[in-house]
Amino acid sequence: MQTRRLSSVVTALLTAGLFAATALAAPQPKPAVPQPHPVVPQPKPVAAVPTPAAPGAPADGVAIPPAPDNTGKAWILIDYDTGQILASKNPDERIEPASLTKIMTSYVVAAELARGRIDPNQPVAISQRAWKEGGAGTDGSFSAFDLNSRVPLSDVQRGLIIQSGNDAALALAEHVGGSVESFVALMNSYAQKLGMKNTHYANPHGLSNPDHYTTVHDVAILARALIHDYPAEYAIYKEREYTYNNIRQYNRNELLGRDPTVDGIKTGHTSAAGYCLAASAKRGDQRLISVVVGIAAKGDKDGFRLREDSNLALLNWGFRFYENHALYQANVQLASLNVWKGGSANVGLGLTQPVEVVIPRGRYNDLKPVMDVPRNIVAPIAKGQRIGTLRVMLDGKSVVERPLVALTDIPQAGFFGRMWDDMAMWWEG
Repeated sequence: MQTRRLSSVVTALLTAGLFAATALAAPQPKPAVPQPHPVVPQPKPVAAVPTPAAPGAPADGVAIPPAPDNTGKAWILIDYDTGQILASKNPDERIEPASLTKIMTSYVVAAELARGRIDPNQPVAISQRAWKEGGAGTDGSFSAFDLNSRVPLSDVQRGLIIQSGNDAALALAEHVGGSVESFVALMNSYAQKLGMKNTHYANPHGLSNPDHYTTVHDVAILARALIHDYPAEYAIYKEREYTYNNIRQYNRNELLGRDPTVDGIKTGHTSAAGYCLAASAKRGDQRLISVVVGIAAKGDKDGFRLREDSNLALLNWGFRFYENHALYQANVQLASLNVWKGGSANVGLGLTQPVEVVIPRGRYNDLKPVMDVPRNIVAPIAKGQRIGTLRVMLDGKSVVERPLVALTDIPQAGFFGRMWDDMAMWWEG
């Protein structure tokens, strides 16, 4: 029976070689990562979003410098692929989002279009409320839509995203929700669904309201969801200008012109919120998202420059000092464990989702994967049943942790097979 136990460990070790052979999903060949070793299980909760490890020092012992600070009240930088926070200041402190609100307005429109609840060919009516509360003559930005006009949906979307028009936000809210208030309820419903735990919307445009608030962390979550869920909608954010009614209007995000890798996202400003900007850039296969809010400035020129400089500095820092890697594919066998009392002698273990990590640049070869699996496993086993845990370690800290699950069903063995294994298990103690 000692042979059987040894066989279980050896089988797990051999099949874990798929880490380098088949489970690594990288666009270019990369050095193999050290093999994982099954150990006695030490259960730990598995986080839905990986908690970032502290910045590590590369092999030469030079630590990553702190992220560039700025005058914003709060800011954050996250990796798009993993959602991992790379750096932040006051990420969960309540702030006024100003026109960053329109990211959610845009998200809801795209979501309702995808669900078939809106006819993309039906024009949007510019009501008295949209024109009066958000149009010309108001203090906020507007898209110059005429009162009682009917405007193609795509033009109103561009008025919202590119020009940041409050009239566009109100018109879209009425068009999608039937009323502004019903649309705001949709906004809050989607925020809850996306896990934006510290956000509440009171309007679709972002003008100040005591019940209208969010955090930079929640804005980053929303931006990540928009990019992932509705790429066609997100593509509008990189358009530099659009023309409607013979009026050319320019994108307020001037980072689009300063860095060709930047393709979004949204500006915002009110006297209470300060100057705000959410930005995203993609360089190679890596995408980062930054959000900076609450910058105080003497005027628009200074405020625009500061919010752009602050976001660009964060993005440059992130790309310079961090890299991401695809490590494991989903539904690929990473280990095989012997099974007691089973109709099959072993069960393959794998992951339900791909595993990607973001780590300090140059530290890939220092990753150490570890598999925590039970010493004994008894049938029946259901496909998808959690059997153990995969941890990828760096400098003794877990950078990602995922459940290992059974890739197949393993039914119980017959009566004599179970009886034999009962005696074997008793003998092994």
